[in-house]
Amino acid sequence: MKTKLFISFLLILVITPAFGILSDRTGLVSRLDIKVGEDTIEVETVANYDIADFKFSEQEKKLTLFVNSGLENNLGEMYLPQNLLSGDFTFFINGTEIFPKVNTNDSISFITFNFTGAGKNTIEIIGTRVFAESTIPEESTVSKVLLPTPKSGCLIATATYGSELSTQVQQLRELRDNSLLQTKSGTSFMNSFNQFYYSFSPTIADWERENPVFREAVKITLTPLIASLSILNYVNMDSEISVLGYGISLISLNVGMYFVGPTVVIHTIRKKIKKS
Repeated sequence: MKTKLFISFLLILVITPAFGILSDRTGLVSRLDIKVGEDTIEVETVANYDIADFKFSEQEKKLTLFVNSGLENNLGEMYLPQNLLSGDFTFFINGTEIFPKVNTNDSISFITFNFTGAGKNTIEIIGTRVFAESTIPEESTVSKVLLPTPKSGCLIATATYGSELSTQVQQLRELRDNSLLQTKSGTSFMNSFNQFYYSFSPTIADWERENPVFREAVKITLTPLIASLSILNYVNMDSEISVLGYGISLISLNVGMYFVGPTVVIHTIRKKIKKS
């Protein structure tokens, strides 16, 4: 009975795609509500450090984060709305210029920070434009600009393959950034997915680092999932219909591989045992 429960638990943990690239004890979600006149714009981050405070200067076109980290290697992701700060960015950590990866669309700039140094650190994000009116939906009457939930970071996959730069993790990240987040249905999926994923992934990633046998078991179980996702590298996902179609097909394929197939095998074995 215990074996069945463990297998079922393991399958549930690894069948869900881990779209993101965070490492160490990640999963700290911070939502920074920045007042803009009578409105509020939300900046959202997921990181393995804590944001103790922040400051936004309209005149300097600068957002400053004051962070505390208990780790030497720090990794974080930020959704920065275009209608708050945009243009050509310059970044500093503790006064030293850095060059994080920035992906931008009509709504947000997605920024990945990767730096070293435990304790207190200051991150400065300087843009060339503030309150870009062209990126604010005209029909919106809501005071808060809702953003997709951060991905998180591929906590499980990063722990499994040892680095956020591994081929497998990069594949997941490219699928997320270049395909899913380019459509409304993909973004909606990521919103729902991450609320569930971040509820358990930091703990599972820690278990992997502490137990090499468990890590290898997760790696074996993840292999079919990542192999199936590689199919998306050879198709065009440039519309809502294509994202939904391929998404439903892949979910069905993985349900078959992880649940239907094993169930049929176990049922067949039981029948043979009973007959003998």
